Amino acid sequence: MEDHVPKILVVDDENFYIDVLVNLLQDDYQVSVAKNGQSALKRALSSSPPDLILLDVLMPDIDGYEVCRQLKADSRTQSIPVIFLTVKSEVDDEIKGFDVGAVDYISKPMSPPIVKSRVKNHLMLTQARRVLEDQTKLLEHQVKERTLEISRTQDVAIYCMASLAETRDNETGYHIRRTQHYVRLLSEFLKTHPAFSSYLNEKTISLLFKSAPLHDIGKVGVPDRILLKPGKLDEDEWRQMKMHSQIGHDALFQAEKELGSSSFLEIAREIALTHHERWDGKGYPNGLKGTDIPVSGRLMAIADVYDALISKRVYKSAFTHENAVNLIIEEKGTHFDPDVVDAFEQLQNEFQRIAMTFQD
Repeated sequence: MEDHVPKILVVDDENFYIDVLVNLLQDDYQVSVAKNGQSALKRALSSSPPDLILLDVLMPDIDGYEVCRQLKADSRTQSIPVIFLTVKSEVDDEIKGFDVGAVDYISKPMSPPIVKSRVKNHLMLTQARRVLEDQTKLLEHQVKERTLEISRTQDVAIYCMASLAETRDNETGYHIRRTQHYVRLLSEFLKTHPAFSSYLNEKTISLLFKSAPLHDIGKVGVPDRILLKPGKLDEDEWRQMKMHSQIGHDALFQAEKELGSSSFLEIAREIALTHHERWDGKGYPNGLKGTDIPVSGRLMAIADVYDALISKRVYKSAFTHENAVNLIIEEKGTHFDPDVVDAFEQLQNEFQRIAMTFQD
């Protein structure tokens, strides 16, 4: 492939200077000519734009300053370097030229070595800038790919950790996926609600979605004879079952201590600890009440209970969607945050769609 020959556009209304510049540059560059500002703008916007423009300041229709101003205002031409050609040599004139976007000045009458040197230098600078921009884009792409790879690895690790807990109860199946989609659905709906808007931004919603599968990670600490018991738990067994919230929190807190502070792990342990708290303060493990319960726990409470109701367990049959919805609405203001219940009621058809999409 042939090397690219830079294209120079000479803009001047005087034939003498046009001839001088064309004869001076044509052996090394592709040189084209425009005799007024409008023609220069048209050529700059063509399918084969110049790599550099030599622009006379004093022209009859629109002067060089205005031509340069329009070139720099258009994203299609703003990167083309402009060198002014002028008989004006006052400092104020030069400042004005630089203010509108020129990269350099060449005074008339022109010195051929200076013209050739300035043109060469600015073309080299432009080429270097483009190479740097290309390298920057490549680096950004590589960083994005690496970030996605790390994120995918994290997602797999999360799912494996969650599955470790959930698969001990072989009837929960897609419970992990369903609950994380329920939580995201509620979060997206409530993010503009005055009571939640300061917490539910896009980053937090993403973290909630990633963290939700770990809500019952503490089940790994519950003995099988309790976790898989087909009948009602006795008082001591229920006490041990309730410990899974604290066990999950403590395990994630230890991971955070070992690996360093992480907003993801912070939300994950918050969900693990508080998704069994109740709005009326009668939940566990700490008996939190009302808005003392973190938003993450309040969202997961409804997601977890709804899915538990519509799913078959060793100790119960599955409820219908309608019965599950009615039971949750009945617990508005007692078990659940009233605002979250209102959102759930409006989103109930979407909850059912998610449940059908990720059926066991």
